[in-house]
Amino acid sequence: MNPDGRSAALWKFPEPSMSWLSRRTLLALAAWLALVAPLVAQRATLPDGAPASGAPIEPVSARRGMVVAQESRAARIGVEILQKGGNAVDAAAATGFALAVTYPRAGNLGGGGYMVIHLAAGNVDTTIDYRETAPAAVTRATFLDEKGDADPQKSRDSALAIGVPGTVAGLALAHAKYGSGKFTLAELIAPAIALARDGIPIEDDIADSLPAAQARLARWPASAKIFLKADGSALSPGDMLVQRDLADTLAAIAREGPRAFYQGETAERLAAAVQAAGGVMTRDDLARYQPIERAPEVGSYRGYRLVSMPPSSSGGVALIEMLNILEGYPLGELDAATRLHLTIEAMKRAYFDRAKFLGDPASVTPPDYLTSKQFAADMRARINLERAAPAESFGSITAPTREGDNTTHFSVVDAFGNAVANTYTLNFSYGVGLVAEGTGVLLNNELDDFAAKPGAPNFYGLVGGEANAPGPGKRPLSSMTPTIVLDGGKPLLVVGSPGGSRIITAVLQIIVNVIDRKLSIADAVAAPRVHHQWSPDVVAVERGLSPELIAALEGRGHRVAQGPPRTSANSILVTADGFIGAADNRTRGALAAGY
Repeated sequence: MNPDGRSAALWKFPEPSMSWLSRRTLLALAAWLALVAPLVAQRATLPDGAPASGAPIEPVSARRGMVVAQESRAARIGVEILQKGGNAVDAAAATGFALAVTYPRAGNLGGGGYMVIHLAAGNVDTTIDYRETAPAAVTRATFLDEKGDADPQKSRDSALAIGVPGTVAGLALAHAKYGSGKFTLAELIAPAIALARDGIPIEDDIADSLPAAQARLARWPASAKIFLKADGSALSPGDMLVQRDLADTLAAIAREGPRAFYQGETAERLAAAVQAAGGVMTRDDLARYQPIERAPEVGSYRGYRLVSMPPSSSGGVALIEMLNILEGYPLGELDAATRLHLTIEAMKRAYFDRAKFLGDPASVTPPDYLTSKQFAADMRARINLERAAPAESFGSITAPTREGDNTTHFSVVDAFGNAVANTYTLNFSYGVGLVAEGTGVLLNNELDDFAAKPGAPNFYGLVGGEANAPGPGKRPLSSMTPTIVLDGGKPLLVVGSPGGSRIITAVLQIIVNVIDRKLSIADAVAAPRVHHQWSPDVVAVERGLSPELIAALEGRGHRVAQGPPRTSANSILVTADGFIGAADNRTRGALAAGY
């Protein structure tokens, strides 16, 4: 963008005489042109339809560091840490704590998630699994009714659905082990404390999401007094969201580290609130919680290295399986209908395998062949280029499930060659809706991501089996897919998304859009997306996909259902000239910020 906000392609300088152009001026112009050149190159038009949001995404360029997040204040806080000499992990921790204040529908202390890290020094790739765990009292029968059938009310709307939160421990571990050492945890949390104590205006996504969550929040007095007005209606534009109890909890973590959350007064209040609401989480459950550093799920695609999240997330395995299948086709040369048909067929197969094989790695070991090139070749040989395969032709699994789409993702790169992709969540928008009295902490309903019973879908319609059955201490299977694509050992693309079961396919399509279709990062993110998760046997398509393409898919035997966007893939592309960020405008308030 130019200083006046117009596209670089439209900007015209005056035509001064050469005598007016001093050497200093020429150097300044050259530097400016070098800055905007990547943006010019990133301008394109979508070949398959209109942007899913209805408006194009404006790319943002930076030279030394960038954060792209779903909420602008948190993104700017991350960039400030980078400007002060912090690395990508420092900035990610600061952004994560800030989003707990500024994006409460998904940013959190009371939920969990995953972080993928690339460190330039030593060319290290690693991940942190800070997914929520089931309390010790959870059993296979916890979410069943008296007839032994799955009871969605228990797993979605009751305090039984609350998992032991992992966010505080996960962000603290990332900072302690991989931060630059230039910042204390307290310094990274300080901006979030100030925002919680001083308040933030109700605008953008909070203004959009609070009214829809009003009934959920109104069930709990501790939540209502923070997010609702005296008359019971949701806070609205013109109001301020002030979270003083949350500020105090953050301040305690800043002083004492994560033990302030998992032990002592805060833990007592969290456990008491959950039990008073009918849940089973205890102080001992909180005290036992540990994030886990795991080797990443690694694959390759057309010469690029893929670094993604392993189980307890299904994201990396399913993503690599799909890309391995698609690698055998010249996607960039195919017509749009054939490309989408093949992509959908790859999705079906990977989601069937997700349902059949994946779960908490502490209790389930998925077969290695799922991410092998040979397995992908076998799958590819069974795909009909002209006809959709019925979902039931892959087999049956005794346990379907649905996963919450109110997650949030942010991407970070720094001047040192490091990158972070982080996705975390409360599951539903505002989680279960319960704020633990005296803490300001909104709690998750993440245990709905277990397969409550073979054959019973979760909220997002995802299918799961015995591998993802509930049990004490287990981590429910997730679709979160924070991913870093490397080119020659250096970050090329940092990507991830909210969206429940659609997360994996959103990340898949952005990678294909960049690598195969050669779209700009802005257009790669803006392009309308499709999704198929094996069960139900329906292709979900975003608005913006052309009617001709929809008709072509239906002509191949796909059942197509159009709907609103449900993903928001905040992404960064690394170029020879710097960083280009695309803040997904499917939700209001997202920002790509850099310097």
